[in-house]
Amino acid sequence: MLNRRLFAFLSAALMCVAAHADETLATVTSPNQQLVVTLQLTGEGRLAYRVDRKGQPLVNASRLGLLLTNAHQLDGGFKLVGQQTTDHDDTWEQPWGESRRVRNHYRELMVELSQPGQGGRAMGLRFRVFDDGFGLRYELPAQPQLPIARISDELTEFDIAEPATAWWIPAGEALVLEYPVNRTPLAEVGLTNTPLTMRTKSGVHLALHEAALVDYAAMWVRKVSGQKLRAQLAPSSSGAAVFKQGAFFTPWRTLRVADSAGALYESNLELNLNEPNRLGDVSWVQPGKFVGVWWEMHLDKSSWASGARHGATTANTKRHIDFAAANGFRGVLVEGWNLGWDGNWVGSGSAFDYLKSMPDFDLDAVAAYAKAKGVRLVGHHETGGNVARYEAQMNAAYALYAGLWVDVIKSGYVTDIGTAQFSNANGNGTHFGFTESQEGVRHFVRAVQEAAKHHIAIDTHEPVKDTGLRRTWPNWVSREGARGQEFNAWGDPINPVDHEVNLVFTRMLSGPMDYTPGIVSLNGAGDRKLNSTQAKQLALYVVLYSPVAMVPDLIEHYERWPQAFQFIKDVPTDWETTKVIRGEVGEVATIARKDRRSEDWYVGAITNGEARRLTLPLAFLTPGRRYRAEIYRDGDHADYRDAMARFDLVAEHKIVQSTDTLPLNLAPGGGQAIRFTPTP
Repeated sequence: MLNRRLFAFLSAALMCVAAHADETLATVTSPNQQLVVTLQLTGEGRLAYRVDRKGQPLVNASRLGLLLTNAHQLDGGFKLVGQQTTDHDDTWEQPWGESRRVRNHYRELMVELSQPGQGGRAMGLRFRVFDDGFGLRYELPAQPQLPIARISDELTEFDIAEPATAWWIPAGEALVLEYPVNRTPLAEVGLTNTPLTMRTKSGVHLALHEAALVDYAAMWVRKVSGQKLRAQLAPSSSGAAVFKQGAFFTPWRTLRVADSAGALYESNLELNLNEPNRLGDVSWVQPGKFVGVWWEMHLDKSSWASGARHGATTANTKRHIDFAAANGFRGVLVEGWNLGWDGNWVGSGSAFDYLKSMPDFDLDAVAAYAKAKGVRLVGHHETGGNVARYEAQMNAAYALYAGLWVDVIKSGYVTDIGTAQFSNANGNGTHFGFTESQEGVRHFVRAVQEAAKHHIAIDTHEPVKDTGLRRTWPNWVSREGARGQEFNAWGDPINPVDHEVNLVFTRMLSGPMDYTPGIVSLNGAGDRKLNSTQAKQLALYVVLYSPVAMVPDLIEHYERWPQAFQFIKDVPTDWETTKVIRGEVGEVATIARKDRRSEDWYVGAITNGEARRLTLPLAFLTPGRRYRAEIYRDGDHADYRDAMARFDLVAEHKIVQSTDTLPLNLAPGGGQAIRFTPTP
């Protein structure tokens, strides 16, 4: 009797296990066959995917699904309807960028699913698998079973299989994206923004991010348990995080995969997951460098506000225009030129007027003076986070600038998290919300689209993070979106010595960053001293990429240090090719870039607080040609910790060719910048 009961119990248990066993629905591999993505269905009809690389688990079975507030969840009860696998391989050209040509080679799996228990409600999953990572997104057709989707959150998980170290910044905090980079075990990550960079125990480098963030809330990531991470949508102030009507698809959830930090940086995964250029001819988008009425305010030598200390005067701006013209810089940024800077504008912006100048600034006269000198003004629109006020004036402000030969605008959204102001749907009044929310994302994209109609490029500060949309709208030329150089002027604390070498393999994975390098004085306000040598400030122009790069220090500082200033004048901002020669997250980065408009190459190398003796193989140079290498390096006594030694900069030149190597002797907190010019 006991044996019969035991047999019956075991049989029932086995039947239960079989009923709940995972079923493989579909599999797709990368073109080189090294990455394998498998979609699974559990006994409850729940969806999960897993990823293997070179036969080893990379991402354990990770849940998929969407949570709704107005209908049954898109989680469970799914049945496979159909699937299709396709191959794609082409090469497209960037109008500007780190490299001119980008190969877009992937294998795609499209899976169609239904929920019979919800009236046959349909959902699709699309996977694109590249040799260097993958992207996945949800796609929902228009259907009477779900005419409106109110998405409170996602169930999308990323369960990293192997123990890993993580580099990350917190999400949902006051300073939004402007935090130093944390380094912790992945299992100790809290609520983080993306890109989230990881290195596994065996040395595989990963970067978790998203692509094509349009009309959707930004994705944060939080730990569930162990190394299992889950997407968390930036919240809305008016209910569900995302509101969608009719057919829609989500942004791509992406994971870059590489054997090295350098290969992680060289990946174009997110760019390739964005739609092609929608603007047509964008020859009017012109990379270049600009000086500005800017750093002096951060040093508290002048002010944005009106009065005797006002920085944006006609006379001061003309002085900067003369300096730009004399040194070959394309533009001059003027912050504080318009009405609205008096009083507490941060997080308010209630008085900003983008059409009216301060009494001591003659916009028409300054613009005419700049044009006569062959210099363009770089426009400035600070909103204080008051999106509603800005949108009411935006098109008129763009039109005003376009008529004054302005083709680049730096915009700003200085406010704490959750305190941006948006117009109410009924047009009456405003409400507070997150710049990373769906309505915040809509605004940033709208601003870029409207600017394009006036042939104006946008450099967004305090932005929503970059997700590769510069491919679709190439006038979105740069963003801040990280802890920038201005923290070295007044921050408490200032940026740590490893900050920039962290940014290369974290923030810079998302796209161009307007970090404003080139503070050759190495001093902030008061007694603050940058954690940098002078050579490192030069190298940052190559290492931290932006097609519009500022020359931010005071004019008199560049006049005092002409040797360092020479490299800043020479270095371009638009590249034919980019190669990472050496890289370790938070440790060291050496990057070589070829100028798009000449045969010159440039190299930038930076380190953290550790001195390094390295070599630079010159195999990236054209074989058989000789080059003059103009070298700007740390001197023998250079050290960021010493008040005088940090200025120890040596400029020298050598004749080299592709079979040679050069020494890279980087001081603590130091760097090296090199220009290679073919000799006759």
